[in-house]
Order: sequence, then structure tokens, then C-alpha cells
Amino acid sequence: MSPSSSAGFTTAFLFPGQGGFDGEALRRARTRYPQVRRVFERIDTATEELYSRRVSELLFGDRKADLRDLLDSDPWASQIAIYGAGLAAHEILTAHGAAPDVLAGHSLGEITALVAAGAFSVEDGVRIVAQRVAVIERQSGIDGRMVALSASAERTGKLLELIDEPLLAVATENHDEQTVVSGPAGVLDRVVVIAGQLGVNAIEIDTPFPFHTPALAPAAPEFAAYVRKLDQHPLARPVYSPILQRYYEPGDALADLLAEHFTRPVRFAAAVRQLRDTGVSVFVEAGGRAALAKLVGRLTSGAPVRALPTLAVLGGRLALDQTLDTLREAGLADRDHGGGLAELLAPAVPAEVFAAYWSERGEMVLELVRGELDAFRKAHDAAAAEPPATVAPEAPASAPAAAEPADGASYDRPRLFDELRALYAEALEYPEDVFEDEVQLEAELGVDSVKQVELLSRVSDRYGLPPRDSGFRLATYNTMGRITDFVLEQLNARGDRAAASASAAG
Repeated sequence: MSPSSSAGFTTAFLFPGQGGFDGEALRRARTRYPQVRRVFERIDTATEELYSRRVSELLFGDRKADLRDLLDSDPWASQIAIYGAGLAAHEILTAHGAAPDVLAGHSLGEITALVAAGAFSVEDGVRIVAQRVAVIERQSGIDGRMVALSASAERTGKLLELIDEPLLAVATENHDEQTVVSGPAGVLDRVVVIAGQLGVNAIEIDTPFPFHTPALAPAAPEFAAYVRKLDQHPLARPVYSPILQRYYEPGDALADLLAEHFTRPVRFAAAVRQLRDTGVSVFVEAGGRAALAKLVGRLTSGAPVRALPTLAVLGGRLALDQTLDTLREAGLADRDHGGGLAELLAPAVPAEVFAAYWSERGEMVLELVRGELDAFRKAHDAAAAEPPATVAPEAPASAPAAAEPADGASYDRPRLFDELRALYAEALEYPEDVFEDEVQLEAELGVDSVKQVELLSRVSDRYGLPPRDSGFRLATYNTMGRITDFVLEQLNARGDRAAASASAAG
């Protein structure tokens, strides 16, 4: 899409690069917005092909994903996590009616922007990011990093002249008082020392490689050759490149331009000012940590511009929720998407209270609903498959899986307790004797609420219990004894209903 399309731009989506990942924010978004699951299901198909692993297992498993840990153990996963989080945020925003006029990315984020604009499929985007890592890893002797200096690009350039190292370069110009330098690790140590003597602060960037440096020039041709083999599609939205300092054009060979990213700097400050000059007044960071939103705030200080984060936890809340509210109030997102669940389930509860509740416990609620739906479906399928009843009063009824009461007697609690204890012990791989009557499942045995919901669903399936009513509270049934009493009550109630039905029929 040509630069002439830029007239009248209002909203820009910005996709972060290195360091732009907040694992906790992404996990929270996953419990509330189905777009996160759908995006990562597609990404998983590509990572299984490339690495025989689902990146979702690393990001959403029992252990919370930390960017530093990913960088240390799985550099490829750190890059795909940043890419996937940006795409997920974009899908959530657009699903709620937020339509960007232009997309832009910071370094790695430029690949995300092109995929979001339709230039490549989600899966090919993963392949591009993965190849970016692979070709750099295959270049022997590249042992470098990136450091942010609290100095202008001009001052940083003069500092680098003092060192006179050809592989050292200004990688990113973020704003007038922050420049990122990229190069060999040993040389960057000297940069940090000299910067300190000049009163310039230096902070290392979370990144596996020294991007945007002449040291990567040998890797560029192999990368371009790989990307040329992928299907390239026309852009559905304008994409502005802070690296090229222009919009991508319809005739661009994206493989060659993306290869140039290896050695060319990211002039982010100039890109934001260019977009602001074309009329952009709302910048939404589609991704993690809110770093770009903060940069935009500094670059446009005093101007009527909004910079909105998404996948960051700010003040204990997921920033995405507030950003969607802000976009709705400005008429830049659909109101009918806002608070749909809150309006349906808890219309009297303040929106911010429901948002906080859902952020913390939404996954547990979803697991409960999935379990109930699965049990309902199985019962429905079983009823549909059951042959028509025949009149045979003398034939005894077939025995159920669990003990049924004889002659209207109540269920036997000790036997039921033993059955439940065996079920829980097998599922959790604990010895049966730890499940005493008063043992606290979560406080003493560490069984979290999601696992408790799953176990209750298994119990419901085994004993054919009816769906739990709206008054059911998981916290009330927090011991084996209380669970046994609950199941016993349900089974006896079922027996009473059956007896009453038989009496009425007679």
C-alpha cells in the first residue's frame, strides 16, 4: 500500500521487538480473550514442524514464562513469544472493532506488522522469525549483545568513533535521550566503561544476538533466499518501516528488505514523528511490556496524542482492558463487544471489579464450564443412543458404575469416601492415605482450583450427577470429607427423585 494512502491516518498499531514480552500479561489475556488461544494454536503447528515442540507448552505451562529464562534456554522461543504476543494483541483489538490505519514494528516487530497486514501467513511468520535466529546462530564468531545508552544518537556516534570498531554500530534511535548500541560483547564492555565515565547510563537489552550491526552481514543472503520461497501476499493495510524510513510498496521484494534489517538501524523516533505528522493521534502498542507506549509518550510530549499499552500488567490490572475501554470511548472500537460477559453474568457488578475477577479466575470458570459441557454432552449422547425401553417389570435394572442404594436405603458414606479417595489419588498420583476426611486440598496438598474443577468433573461423569447449580462454590468443598458429603447428597437426591417418580407412575 503506497505512501499516498497515508492521508487522514488516526490510529497506528505498534509491534515491539527485543524485550517486548510480558509472560504474566499474556497468560491473563489468554483466560479472557479466545484470540490468544487461536493465534498460538496456529503458531504451535509451525513450532512443532521446526522444533518438535509447541511453544504454548513453554509459555502457558505450569511454570510461568520469563523472557530471561527463554533467552537462556530457548532463544528461538523468546523470539516467537514476542512475535506471537504481538499478533495475539492485534487479533484481540481488531476483533473488538479497533481498526488501525497504519501498522509499524520495532525491529523484530516489523515482521509481526507485515504478517498482521497479510503479507505472510501466521505460520510463515513463525518460519521467518525462526530462520532469522537460525542463520545468525550458524555464523561463527558472533558473540555480541545490545546496550541502551541514555544519550542522543549524535552523542553516541561520537562515543563509538573513539573506539573505532567496525562491527560496533548504533542499532536503534529510540528518542533524543536513548540510543541502543549493538556489537561484539568484549567491545561493548568498553563502551559501557567509557559511557560511565561520561555520566551516560547503560542498560543491557534482553536479546539473544546483536541485531542491526555489520557483524550480521554474512547472514543476510541466506535469510533472503529462504524468505523468497515463502508466499508473499498484497498488504491489506499500510505498513511503515522505521528501518527503511518509508512505507512498504506493492512491488517490494520483502525477502530482500527484511534481510537489510540485519545491518540497518531502527530509527524509531523519526518514524513516530513521521506518523504523527501524517495525523496519527492514537498509538496502540500491540504486544508486551508497554515500552513502545512509553517511548511514544516521550516523543510526543505536549502534543494531543494517546499512547496505549496492551499486554502489560500495570497497577495489578491487564492494560489491554483499559485500552479497549479508552478506544470505545473515543469511538475507535465497538461498544457492543465491551463487557459482554459482565453484562450477561453480573450486570450489577462494576466493570472494573468483574475485569479484575475474570483476570484472576477466568481460567477456572472456563475449566468448570468445559467440564460441565463435556458431562452434559456425554449424558446427551448416551440418552440418544439408548434403545427404546421395553416393558419388562420383572427384569432387574443394570448396575451402575458406582454403588446404588438397595431398597431405597441411602448411599454408604464410607464406601463412597473410599471410592473418591482412590479416584483423587490416581489422578494426582498421591498415596491414598494422605486423603483424610479433613485434609485441605489446596492449602495442605497443593491442588489448585483448576485441578479441583477437573476432578469434580470426573466425579460428575462417574456418578452421573446433574450439573451443579449457580450456588455451588468451590471454596466450600475444599476437603475430601466435604466433597464426599456433597456427592452423597446429590446421589441421595437422585434416589429420592427416582422413588418419587416411580410412586407417581404407580
